Amino acid sequence: MPLLIRNARILTLAGTERPRRGKSLSDLGIISAGEVLITDGKIAAVGPKVEAAADTEAIDAKGRVLMPGFVDCHTHACWAGDRLDEWEQRLRGVPYLEILKAGGGIHSTVRAVRDATKKQLAAHLKERLDAMLREGTTTVEIKSGYGLQTEEELKMLRAIVRAGHEWPGTIVPTALLGHAFEGSLDEYARMVVKEMLPAVAREFPGITVDAFCEDGAWTLEACVRFFEKAAKHHPLRVHTDQFTSLGMIPEAIRLGALSVDHLEAATKADLAALAKSRTMGVILPCTSFHVDGRYARAGSLVSQGGAVAIATNCNPGSSPSHSMPLAITLAVRFCGLTPAEAIAAATVNPASLLGFRDRGTIEPGQRADLLLLHHKDERQLAYELGGNPVETVICNGARVTSPR
Repeated sequence: MPLLIRNARILTLAGTERPRRGKSLSDLGIISAGEVLITDGKIAAVGPKVEAAADTEAIDAKGRVLMPGFVDCHTHACWAGDRLDEWEQRLRGVPYLEILKAGGGIHSTVRAVRDATKKQLAAHLKERLDAMLREGTTTVEIKSGYGLQTEEELKMLRAIVRAGHEWPGTIVPTALLGHAFEGSLDEYARMVVKEMLPAVAREFPGITVDAFCEDGAWTLEACVRFFEKAAKHHPLRVHTDQFTSLGMIPEAIRLGALSVDHLEAATKADLAALAKSRTMGVILPCTSFHVDGRYARAGSLVSQGGAVAIATNCNPGSSPSHSMPLAITLAVRFCGLTPAEAIAAATVNPASLLGFRDRGTIEPGQRADLLLLHHKDERQLAYELGGNPVETVICNGARVTSPR
């Protein structure tokens, strides 16, 4: 049945530029009092007044904000087990490297993932996806990376796809083949290139691949060798400059990476180069909040004409949050973004990063992934601390949540 949303403050984010860069991030394309007609899962009409059949179901927004669904473009939401013991140790001052040497950290999650079946991983992930949907995330990227063995990485990717089939939103799997390593990094990286990458490519042709360039993870040299091989058949993304700047940003730009993610330790020179490139900067403020209080300087990137996206980095170790509203709140308070810039960085820009041109804006022909907020002013998204600002989620044209 067609659905008409009336009397809404509509953030259309309409426009031809994708992704939004620099000053254009602030243009939300607002219709202060308008209507949106949805038919067959798509937006049929948008404007101050639209024509609809007499029997069309209607929602009176009562002046509240209607906006595109959130697109969470960087998560590790597929995992098993928990990291509560590690978190409590860190609260007591135990250094992470000491926890890691004792078999904790990411390796505890690796063991739990290996012990879990594909069905169990998919079930855990589905619960997290449902929680994301309740807070407005209608499209989500999900990485592997906790298997560290070929069959275990494939198991994770299969579980991600399986969970996506049972969820009304859209999932995008990413093969994070350079997350951590076991034994010698040189030997492990050679195995990834010779065995793991070809196996993943056979089952998931064209999938985006990722790696983590950081002290204690993959070195710059290992990442570059891996990416130069993978780039022949796969898009590239990279975690970099979370704690240290190792020179990965210039290499990512040279290699044509879709994005560089984290950026807390990025230098001014690298941010300037990133702003001039086609590579998007993805900031993960929930991680900064949970780990060490160091935030990416996204405002600097925007002021220089760069493209920025916000994501939760949902994972059991460094970002135990699935909330895009929280990520927006933190990005505005600590990363230098305005509320309008943060909204664009949570909708149209991450949609563009993930290769979608059919969402992230409210325009005729777009997929009807929409959020009706409790608020009449979109700035409340960044102002409010805690709670769920989303009253109603419309996913692929259908209402999927009830009021809180």
